[in-house]
This record gives sequence, C-alpha cells and structure tokens, in this order.
Amino acid sequence: MAVTQLPANLPRTQTAILQTHGGALEITHAVPLPHVPPDRMLVRVVAVALNPCDYKMPHQFPCKGVVNGTDFAGIIVAIGPAVAGLASQPRWQIGDAVFGACHGANAIDPESGSFAQYVRADPELLFKKPPDMGWANAAAFGASGIATIGLSLFWGGGMGLQGSPDEPAMEPEQVLVYAGSTSVGTLAIQLLRIYGHIPLTTCSPANFDLVRSYGAEMVYDYRSPTCAQDILADTDNNLELALDPMTEAKTQRLCYQSIGRAGGRYIALEVWQPMNHTRPTVDPTFIMGSTIIGKEIPLGNGYGSEADPDKRRFGIEYYRQVQRLFDSNRLKSHPIRVIEGGWQGVLNGLELLKSRSISAQKLVVFLGDP
Repeated sequence: MAVTQLPANLPRTQTAILQTHGGALEITHAVPLPHVPPDRMLVRVVAVALNPCDYKMPHQFPCKGVVNGTDFAGIIVAIGPAVAGLASQPRWQIGDAVFGACHGANAIDPESGSFAQYVRADPELLFKKPPDMGWANAAAFGASGIATIGLSLFWGGGMGLQGSPDEPAMEPEQVLVYAGSTSVGTLAIQLLRIYGHIPLTTCSPANFDLVRSYGAEMVYDYRSPTCAQDILADTDNNLELALDPMTEAKTQRLCYQSIGRAGGRYIALEVWQPMNHTRPTVDPTFIMGSTIIGKEIPLGNGYGSEADPDKRRFGIEYYRQVQRLFDSNRLKSHPIRVIEGGWQGVLNGLELLKSRSISAQKLVVFLGDP
C-alpha cells in the first residue's frame, strides 16, 4: 500500500496509550507514527475528549498493541497526495486546525486511535475549527457523537427524520432523547431543533435547566414512577421515536413504555437485548457512530457490521451541513471539565467515567501545545 512521505521535521516515533494484556491501557513511548495513505492526512493532537467507548472497547474487545481513543482536536501536519482530488472535501492546508474522530481500539487498524501525539485523519469526515472556537470545545465536539447522532436521527436506516439546517422539516416529529444531560443528549437536542423537530428528554431534576438551555421542549425526571405515563399524556399517546444512549434494561423499558399505542422506532446506542424487546410494534435498531466511515466493523457480540458505502455518502453530506453550523456558531458544546495531567490524565479520566461519578460534563485532556 502506498503511503505519504512525511515531512522531515516530524519525529518518527511518538507517545501513545496502547492496550496491553487483557485490554489494560498503558502509556507507551517510541510508538511508530501511523502510516498515512495517499487519501488521508496526519494531525498533531492538541486535545482529546473521553467517551465511555474508550474504556468499554478494551474491556469487551481486548487487543494487545492497538492505540486507544476516539475524539481529537489538532493541527494538520501532513496531507496525502490524493486528498486534493477528493471533490467532497475542503481544500485542506498544512497548519489547519481541525477536530474529528477515529475508530480507536481497532484490531484491523491498530494505528487508528486518538490517544497519541499524531492521528491519521479522514479528510472527508473531519471538521475545520473556527477561529473563535477553543481547543477544549473542539475536542469536546470531536465527531464520534456527531456521527452517532447523524446516523441515529437523519440517516434512512435510523429514524430517517426529514429536514436540514437550511430547510427545517415542515412536519416536526416529537423525539424522546433519554439521558438528555449527557454529551450525546445535549447534541441530539440541538440538532433536532435545528433540523425542525421537537426534542423531549429525561434527566435528573438538577439538570432540567441545563437541557432546556440546549432546546429541550419538555423534560421528565427519569426516576419518577410516572415518567412514562407523563410522556404518554403529553404526547397524546402518539410518540413514535426514542433515542437511548444508555441502552440498559431499565432505559429500554422506559423508552418502550413512552412510545405511543401505535408503536414506533427505538434507536439504541449500545446493543439491545432481545429479552427487553417487549413490544412487537416497536422496531429496535442499534447504531454505532464509527460505521459512518463505510467500512466493515469486525466485532462480535452484535457490535459488528458489514461495509456500507451508503453510510459514508450520507456522512460526507451530513458533515458538510454540520460544518456550516460550526461556522455560524449555531452549536454549543457540552459543559467541559479539563482533566490535568496529560497522558496520566487520560487514564485518570477514564476511571472517572467508569465509576459513573461524572454528570453533565465532557472530560477533555490536553496532550500537546496549540
């Protein structure tokens, strides 16, 4: 496979966080820089955001030697010679500030991971950082959540919602977003509003004002014994669409109970369990954001998927739309908490996520200078 000749001023090795035995994560030095095919770019990482998948993937699919991490923000340092010929991408230049996501902890592409000094980037599925957007915000947006929400809400294999930022839907749909105070939740709420739809959400009462500030129409306490009944009453028993980032037995149950008498669509961001599929009139679908690249995802336990070029075509156009939202400052990031400590800060932050002690915050760690 042809690779891009890297500039002579770049190092040939880097520091990265790799999986070791049993999926344990370890700060590792003298790791080779990723190879850069002609249609890809190399980005020097400035900051990364932490996601639950960053600890779940090593736990569920341990693979020694792979680079971990998903979301990143950084600066382009090398551009493959074929990138300029891609009609669907901006005219990238060395030195551009960008943010995006990659499929980390990847057994068939071990170099792909954002917890590194350098990350390989897909020029067609990448965002240019506006000058007035801070690095922490760029990392917090990343792209894994953006990809996941796009496939869940607007791709035909998800909810297939109509509308666009320029032409919002003429017939708005009500959509229940479970866990609206998560980073996926606040992003979904905003995009639903922008595309012309009506977001309803659940969270704890302490975060009611937060989710309303992102555009939630109605908010419900997920701990309330009447939560589902309240949603049914407020939607006249006609709710058809629910998005569940958590996908646990109790969250799937509440979503199913909230969908109206005629049934509808349930989008799960983890693999849903058949034992929790209690209504034949509800169509459950599992969505994983990394499939937006269009390539095969060879994972077991229901997480794998076949290559799907249509997802990539959807993603390229969807990313163009979202880039315009960033350029016009129409999206705001989730509340950010910067974790100090660089590489060790990444490991510490993942432990915080794993302990479920983080609420309504996106963890960001700086790994390099702007």
